[in-house]
Amino acid sequence: MGLRLFDRISTLLKADVHGVVDALEERPLLLRQHLREAELDVLSKRARSQVLADEGSRLRTEHARREDEARALDEDVELALANGKDELARFALKRLLPLRRELARLAARIAEGTKARESLATLLERQEAELGSLRANAAAWLARPPDAFAPGGAGGPGGAQTAAAVADEEVELELLRRSGAAAGAGRTR
Repeated sequence: MGLRLFDRISTLLKADVHGVVDALEERPLLLRQHLREAELDVLSKRARSQVLADEGSRLRTEHARREDEARALDEDVELALANGKDELARFALKRLLPLRRELARLAARIAEGTKARESLATLLERQEAELGSLRANAAAWLARPPDAFAPGGAGGPGGAQTAAAVADEEVELELLRRSGAAAGAGRTR
């Protein structure tokens, strides 16, 4: 019975150690993957910011072109009214009024785009700083010697806890050995 107990404890310890080693082997891979995902997120935001900038530029150009058209139509209305040509003034106004509504819509879209781009720029600035810090921390973590990640190692995750757990198990094993030795000594008397 005592031998089976030792076999079970030994199997448990081996499985736990293998699990810890497997977890440690995956951490650098997971860290690199998370770093790549963070970089892709920042690149995606940069691309979105560029799209917003291009769209804003296009909208401002369109707005300026439409303003020129509106000015010309406004001059036509004034000229027609000055010469008593109400029918020509109505014709120009029918083109001018929708153009003014379109100008207002373009101005609103430009303002929305500017606000979205500013908000994105603030977020992007913060994330780029965080990415720089993450890169530095990841590089430092990955530069550690492999034995720093061993169970109970100084740099390994849960190093103090693993050492304490192993120490408790060693105490239990020692108690079993001594109680087994005491029981064996009692039988021989």
